[in-house]
Amino acid sequence: MKDFWRFPLGILGALLASTVSANPPDSLKTRAYIDHAWATLTRSMEDCSALRDSKLATRPVLYLPAELPRPAQLDGIRRRCHVDVRVLPQVIGQLGDLSPLKLPVQGLLYLPHPYVVPGGFFNEMYGWDSYFIVLGLIADHHDTLARGMVDNALFEVQHYGAVLNANRSYYLTRSQPPFLSSMIRAVLDDPASFRDPAAARAWLAHAYPLAVRDHATWLRRKHRAGDTGLARYYGYGGASPVLEMHNSDYLRGVIDWLLAHRAADRGYLVKASEHPGSAEAERLRITSCDVRASKVCAGAWSKGYRLSADYYLGDRAMRESGFDTTFRMGPFGGSTHHYAPVDLNGLLYRYERDLHDFATRLGRKADAAHWADVAAARRTAINKYLWRPDRGMYMDYDFVAGKPSDYAFVTTFYPLWAGVASKAQAAALESRLGLFERKGGLQMSDHVSGAQWDAPFGWAPTNWLAVDGLNHYGFHADARRIARKFTATIDRSLAADGTIREKYNMVSANADVRITAGYKANVIGFGWTNAVYLKLRQLLDASPSAVMLHRQPRP
Repeated sequence: MKDFWRFPLGILGALLASTVSANPPDSLKTRAYIDHAWATLTRSMEDCSALRDSKLATRPVLYLPAELPRPAQLDGIRRRCHVDVRVLPQVIGQLGDLSPLKLPVQGLLYLPHPYVVPGGFFNEMYGWDSYFIVLGLIADHHDTLARGMVDNALFEVQHYGAVLNANRSYYLTRSQPPFLSSMIRAVLDDPASFRDPAAARAWLAHAYPLAVRDHATWLRRKHRAGDTGLARYYGYGGASPVLEMHNSDYLRGVIDWLLAHRAADRGYLVKASEHPGSAEAERLRITSCDVRASKVCAGAWSKGYRLSADYYLGDRAMRESGFDTTFRMGPFGGSTHHYAPVDLNGLLYRYERDLHDFATRLGRKADAAHWADVAAARRTAINKYLWRPDRGMYMDYDFVAGKPSDYAFVTTFYPLWAGVASKAQAAALESRLGLFERKGGLQMSDHVSGAQWDAPFGWAPTNWLAVDGLNHYGFHADARRIARKFTATIDRSLAADGTIREKYNMVSANADVRITAGYKANVIGFGWTNAVYLKLRQLLDASPSAVMLHRQPRP
């Protein structure tokens, strides 16, 4: 039976499907799947399978930071895994310092510790996935693996400039939603992670300045949302298709959708030739993308049109947001860089409060006072630009157009998790649960766009953050109800086909996910779903009297 669980999860799901499809949902079977999945999803530099990239059909390449002494074990890995080990051409101080276009071939970025991947074709350590995975690993008593993942994130900041979208060279231009301080806090709060308080303090003394450096990513000029005092998502690769996109199919699909929905076009369509001459190609380098430098750009044409340079900037920002794809900030997220998002700024507020607490713990009084001031300023800006008293919700703000969005999105609950909301704001948000709550849990939005991060679909991370936030503000019945719905959806889906998925249909409360716009797969694995299931079960298994507020809401 032990060897049975070493099958890839896709094969495992198919094998289990024939035996469990007629069985009722069973939380014990879900736990068994998760317990064995951790090993299946764990990668390290010594694991040849970790080096392969299903997104690119090239020989595996492993890149080392320019300033890192060559680890002794790499020669053996190079021979055994037939991997080309190279050194990055320069030291990286921040995102965008090194353009991946300067590298002769794209590859895996070295990390020193084992890590858990999401699953399916996601075969690297992802930024925001890792926070939820760390919570699940700690809940399942895999403390060493959890701490190693946080140390990997700190290694990324030290050697690659920030917590990356994932540890591939083509991600050197963008981060992901900023959860590093919360990852640090999760490990610090885990008694099994350190032998004694002195060891925990020494680790925090190493982690704190790296967390400050990672946070600085979001204060850079290009990450500022105009003069609002808030932040935006932004990718540093320029106006061009992302390098991990190996063909133009997705972009042609965007063009075709826009042509069929002309009223929704925000200026993304650019009239152009399929095979432009030199003069038109030079014009397109400014107005669209460089057809001479990128085969994907050259192929991104349909029915007389290409996509604008501004769309490509928005596409990169959308991918940094983690919400790829939603229509929340324009069709296919093409205007993401025009918005101050609720989620990003809520996360940064929590980050700043964490930095305050870390500085206090380390005895850095001036630092602590600074972070308290920074967090207070962000909270003021959030209330000014993102709180909608007329809607009783936090909503994104289009700082380019100078107006708030009317697109209801489940990230409206992030300020509960972050501790931004007042008691009155929290009560207003609780009354808006009906916009999102369905049979299977919380759906992403009130818009059916056909994209995976919109209605009727729901995801583990956003369900957890909303549940955790509601619970911390005293809405225990709501939190437990949604937790029961979402865990039941996972149990039901596992009983139906033997798998745990990256997302679910909240209306039908199962894995019947049919996408018509953007990425259509429903990947099997799945790291953060496994983790959130464990956290939700912890909440449900706790006695009502044990449900305590460990973060006080702000007045």
